[in-house]
Amino acid sequence: MFVCRKNSARSQMAEAFAHSLDPDGKFTFVSAGLEESSVHPLTIQVISEVGIDICQQTSKRIDSFNSQDFDVVASMCGCGSMLPVEWLMVQEFQEWEVSDPEGNSVETFRQAREQVKQQVEYLLMFLRLKMSRNV
Repeated sequence: MFVCRKNSARSQMAEAFAHSLDPDGKFTFVSAGLEESSVHPLTIQVISEVGIDICQQTSKRIDSFNSQDFDVVASMCGCGSMLPVEWLMVQEFQEWEVSDPEGNSVETFRQAREQVKQQVEYLLMFLRLKMSRNV
């Protein structure tokens, strides 16, 4: 689960990269926000620049999910302190602290995209390592 305030930019990017970087579908990824919004047009643009289409992704509220269905929660924005406690008690909770690009230039969205991609790559390495140790 990737979480940010509005589920319009950073968490949407994380979900897109996670699906793209896990082509075998070994893991299930979703994103949500503390509030429901819409996917920001610049998010769609900067993700498409790296060959990923997220036109079908939608903004979702975290309260439409059950925390017990997730092993890992990654907060994009330091919003962990605002999450219900059950979301902090999953097996692995991570705060990524990616700056919110909303209201800024397309270049700021690109910078956020690169930060998110790097974090997702690290997360996938962690998950694959964890999976290999459990085999």
